Amino acid sequence: MKLFADVLVVLEFVKVDGGSLANRQQASGILAYFKSYEFVFYLYMMYDILRLTGTLSKQLQKKDLDILEAASMVRGTMDALQSLRDTGFASILPKISSFCQTHNIATLEMEDFYVGVRNRTTTKTNRFHFEVEIFNMVVDMKLTEYRDRFSETSTQLLEYMGALSPCDSFAQFDKSKLLKLAKLYKYDFDDSDLIDLEGQLEIFYHSCIKDEHFTTLKGISELSCLMVSTGKHRSYPLVYKLLKLALILPIATASVERCFSKMKLLKTDLRNKIGDGFLNDALLCNVETEALVKVENEKVMERFQKMSTRRGQI
Repeated sequence: MKLFADVLVVLEFVKVDGGSLANRQQASGILAYFKSYEFVFYLYMMYDILRLTGTLSKQLQKKDLDILEAASMVRGTMDALQSLRDTGFASILPKISSFCQTHNIATLEMEDFYVGVRNRTTTKTNRFHFEVEIFNMVVDMKLTEYRDRFSETSTQLLEYMGALSPCDSFAQFDKSKLLKLAKLYKYDFDDSDLIDLEGQLEIFYHSCIKDEHFTTLKGISELSCLMVSTGKHRSYPLVYKLLKLALILPIATASVERCFSKMKLLKTDLRNKIGDGFLNDALLCNVETEALVKVENEKVMERFQKMSTRRGQI
C-alpha cells in the first residue's frame, strides 16, 4: 500500500520502454489490473485477514510459547475473524474509496449492477458480488481451515497439557484434566497406572507448592529439568512420564510439518529418482541444522576414515 504509487511508476516505465514486447504487454496488463477497483478491494481485504492470522502464526512458531496462551490465541483469532466477517465489509469500503481517490482509480456504486468479464452486465449488484461472493467466501474459508486445524478436541488437549504448568506456584494445576490427558495415551497408562497416577499427582502438587525451588518456574520444560536435577522423576515416575508426553507432542507436530516443507525443497523434478536412504540423510541435514552446526568437520572426516581402508588420508 505504501509503495503503490512507486509501483505504478515502474510499471508505466516498463510499459513504454520495456526491453521486449512480452515485457511491455505484461506490464500493461498488470498496470490495468492494479488500477481497478477489484484489485484495491482484494488488497484491503487480504490486509485485514493477514493482519489477524499473521499474529497467531508468528506466536505459534515461538518455542517458549505457553500452551494455555496458545489455546487462548487460537480462540481469539477465530473470534476476530468471525467479527471481521460480520462487520468487516462495511468498515473497509471507506478505506477503499479513499485509496482510489488518492490514486485516481474509478470507484463503483455498490447498488449498481456488477459488470463481469468482457464488460458484460450481470443481474447481481456490486455489493452482492464483493460482499457475498468474495469477502464472505474468503473469510469463511479461513474460518473453516482454522476449525479443521484447531478442533475442539485439539484445544482441549492443549488445556489438559496446560494443567501441568508450574507458573504462579501451579495456579493452573488440575488433577482431573491431567487424568483425562493420561487416558488419551492408552498404551502408556493402563487402569492400574491411572490409579497410581492420581495418587502421585496429589502428593506431587502438595510437595511442590511448599518447595521454594518450584515456585519460580516459567514452563513445563523448566519443570522437567528441575524434576531430574532434584530426583523427583524417580519419586513420581508416572507424573514425569506424563510431563514428557506433554513436552513431546507439540515438538513432534512441528517437526513433521518442517520435514514435509523441507522435502518439497529437496525432492524436486530433477531429483525425482532420489533413493530413500539418501533422502533421509539429506532431510536430516536440512531439518536438524542447529544440531549439525555443533558437529566438527574433523570428527566427520575421522569417522569416514575409519569406516573402511582407504588409499589416502581424508
